[in-house]
Amino acid sequence: MTTGIAVLNFGEPGAADRETVVDYLERIFLANMDIEGETTEEAARERARSLAERRAPGLMAEYEEIDGSPLNAHAERQADLLEQELKDRGYDVETFLGFQFMEPFISDAAGAAKDAGVDHLVGLPVYPLCGPSTTVQSLEKLAAAVEELAWDMEYDELTGYHTHSAYARLRADNIRRTLDRAGLELDEDTRLIFSAHGTPTYYLDEGSRYVQYVEEYCDMVAGMLGNPDYELGYQNHANRDVEWTQPDVEDVVETIDADRIVVDPSSFMHEQSETLSELDVELREEAEERGIEFTRVPVPYDDERFIGLLSDMIEPFVAGFDPDLYGLQQCTCRPEPNTMCLNSRRNE
Repeated sequence: MTTGIAVLNFGEPGAADRETVVDYLERIFLANMDIEGETTEEAARERARSLAERRAPGLMAEYEEIDGSPLNAHAERQADLLEQELKDRGYDVETFLGFQFMEPFISDAAGAAKDAGVDHLVGLPVYPLCGPSTTVQSLEKLAAAVEELAWDMEYDELTGYHTHSAYARLRADNIRRTLDRAGLELDEDTRLIFSAHGTPTYYLDEGSRYVQYVEEYCDMVAGMLGNPDYELGYQNHANRDVEWTQPDVEDVVETIDADRIVVDPSSFMHEQSETLSELDVELREEAEERGIEFTRVPVPYDDERFIGLLSDMIEPFVAGFDPDLYGLQQCTCRPEPNTMCLNSRRNE
């Protein structure tokens, strides 16, 4: 039996082409239009286009500043490394890359897997912290694509894994390496800031446990670092008149009492505009204006331990043993048959 692994992520334009950026943003705004309340499909599309046109110049400037986003290339490398690791373990697998909002789309990944003749498909969103507009929405897109293809095969999904001990350890070690290279120690003068991607509070009100997952991650990693004092801030996008998670990471930097800050991009497993522009440029400028030295922890997107972790999570499905033996249980964020995660026990 050949297993196809649909490796799912957000996707980003690789360059500051206006038409590409506007279309990309329009897809994002349209997919999350429910946060603005009930509306008609026509009105939602008009609103999404308007928001995209308004946001595009700023995002294009970010892409120009960072010479294009490397997210897609990093995601492709992860998929290649994952396929090779599982093949090295003796499994007949093939990975298929799919993005929510850029080509190749998630539907393209499903179509490619069917054309390749795989007998079993596993959906794997590469989001460390399970959220409704990321992990859950990407799997919804994959399931819809499979249904539209009228494809009769074995199908499984994986969601949250931030509590995996190997994941927390590699992130803690990554912070420690960054400190060592900079000759720093976490103390009252050098503070750790976890920066997580924000989410509209609409999703929290609807039952999302995203903030719980962020806080669990921070507690685990900080514990592995010796329990230093730390701050948590969210990278919010104020392009809609809706409430977002608080505090903003900018507000954290504006009020922190420290000579130096070390920022860990907690929600990300790829370098992208949110890390290379929002943190490395914008947040750095705010810190340095206050006379605070700024150090940012790089994203360990191709760390061999991360690839090993993803392979371990996939292994029960390709080896044919009970996923519960690896601690995987029915997901509660996406309570669909054959959707498994590591978060369920804490949510029972």
